[in-house]
Amino acid sequence: MMKKTATHFLIAMAILASAISLASASDPSPLQDFCVAINNTNSAVFVNGKFCKDPKLVKAEDFFFSGLNIPGNTNNKVGSNVTTVNVDTLPGLNTFGVSLVRIDYAPKGLNPPHTHPRATEVLVVVEGTLYVGFVTSNPNNTLFTKVLNPGDVFVFPIGLIHFQFNVGKTNAVAFAGLSSQNPGVITIANAVFGSNPPISRDVLAKAFQVDKKVIDKLESQF
Repeated sequence: MMKKTATHFLIAMAILASAISLASASDPSPLQDFCVAINNTNSAVFVNGKFCKDPKLVKAEDFFFSGLNIPGNTNNKVGSNVTTVNVDTLPGLNTFGVSLVRIDYAPKGLNPPHTHPRATEVLVVVEGTLYVGFVTSNPNNTLFTKVLNPGDVFVFPIGLIHFQFNVGKTNAVAFAGLSSQNPGVITIANAVFGSNPPISRDVLAKAFQVDKKVIDKLESQF
């Protein structure tokens, strides 16, 4: 078990290193050694993307996160769980232009179609078999897909809709590096059918070319 966990972390660090090489295409370069994010602006002395903690008060814990060895709870409607390590969970990432996630999938679990508006994503599978893909922008909307096995890597371009689906009979695990400390995520179905306040039924019915009753049913799911 220890050997397996160590292998997972080595792969995760390799993915994180790959994401760092992509960071220059997204977030601006830092202007000092570090800028540990802080919400209490009364204790902030520098600004670079977010308010920065006084360097004299910075501790090693500001650059530390623990728990990526723990499987996420996939007992939900889509059968997946994303454990995120970004500037909100690891303040020391601020201005570094990189973040990391662990994704757990139950059998037939799905990480639903979504986008990251501020980051390219590079994903590596460490357990199981995933069917992954992304769709290009208008007007072609070309779908690129691949079935991934342990050790396989796939890249999702910044801003494009993408997904992962566990096509195996066992649990699956993947790690991904993203080229932003705060990549953001827009889950398509949630945003369209679960917005607050709701998007007009007339708009959605016409956009999807379906009856309003279908829209009502879809919205009730979100």
